[in-house]
Amino acid sequence: MNHSSFVIRKAVIEDAIGIARVHVDSWRSTYATIFPQEYLNRLSYEKREKLWINNIPLGGVYVAENEVGEIIGFSSGGEERSGKYNGFDGELYAIYLLEEYQRKGVGSALFAAVTTELKQKGYQSMLVLVVEDNHSYRFYEALGGGKIDSIEMDLAGEKYTEDVYGWRDITSLTLEINKRFTYR
Repeated sequence: MNHSSFVIRKAVIEDAIGIARVHVDSWRSTYATIFPQEYLNRLSYEKREKLWINNIPLGGVYVAENEVGEIIGFSSGGEERSGKYNGFDGELYAIYLLEEYQRKGVGSALFAAVTTELKQKGYQSMLVLVVEDNHSYRFYEALGGGKIDSIEMDLAGEKYTEDVYGWRDITSLTLEINKRFTYR
């Protein structure tokens, strides 16, 4: 099956269950060798669905759909949450994709959707937190992000390191998004 055809659009409440599925399934594949298996096994679609029902109306949430209208990925962003990073006012909260759709341009398109909205809302800069052993840091580096900090996080009673990547000027961050991407 050719996975090159996808649509990026703003999320609506009805997308919450599809986003929840991608959220849980992609955590299970992305973090299988990083977080405890029993923690990953306990993740629930229902809890994530409630989270997204609350988050979608706040804005900054986008979905990627495949050619048959299934949600295969999502991104979200908004105001920088920690207040610790002078000169960074926006934050990419999440980009998650089902494993079989990775490295096909979907993540870049979801990234562009969030950065475009942040720019429209007047944000100048952006950061993202990446769990240290997660290889997605390469994706952010390829998009021009630079490592600015490392912080400690707690999950399931364990300590992990998160790296903070930043873009000081998103106003000039333009991506050559392939013409076949459809926005609606």
